[in-house]
Amino acid sequence: MLASKLLLAVAPPLCVACRRHAGRTEPLCRECRRTLRWLEPDPSPASGVAAWAPLAYEGPARAMVAALKFGGALALAGAMATQMAANAPSGWLESPSSGLVPVPLHPARRRRRGFNQAERLAVELAARSGRPVEDCLERAGPSTNQVGRGREERSVAIAGAVRIRAAEQPPPVAVLVDDVITTGATLAACAKALRRAGPCEVRAVAYARTPGR
Repeated sequence: MLASKLLLAVAPPLCVACRRHAGRTEPLCRECRRTLRWLEPDPSPASGVAAWAPLAYEGPARAMVAALKFGGALALAGAMATQMAANAPSGWLESPSSGLVPVPLHPARRRRRGFNQAERLAVELAARSGRPVEDCLERAGPSTNQVGRGREERSVAIAGAVRIRAAEQPPPVAVLVDDVITTGATLAACAKALRRAGPCEVRAVAYARTPGR
């Protein structure tokens, strides 16, 4: 405990986005928090899947996603899940028949990264919503990088690459969890795999969403 206090005194926490001093419990400084762009509270479709995220994927929110996904800042998952749980559409996380389904990461990419950021967010969201994590999806086929691809390219690349794990069944209401929603192609592939396994209502939540999508 003393060592932690001394470390904070010598090297106070820095803002994830601008690297200025931030509060001890906040990943973003006050100025960056003020620039966060909050989205409408109602869900809207992403490639046919009802989807919602609290923040626009830009500025400090984009920096948060990058720090978690590429920087290994796993502690950020808790703060991100708190914002998701606090602002989620009414009824989306409270249904007793719903389960949180992490969007799967290709095994090769997971080995390189050491974790699946969607799974980390799902675990933290479960702690705040009381809904269980149902890790029933997996990626198959070659690993492809979706960064920079358009909607059609993403859809072609991931088509058929998501499937239900052996001996697993999706929950009646599957709430897909991811860090960011871009074109929605990944969500569509996940929804297709879930529905193929049996009757299932699918919705999706993420920390951020590309503006206009």
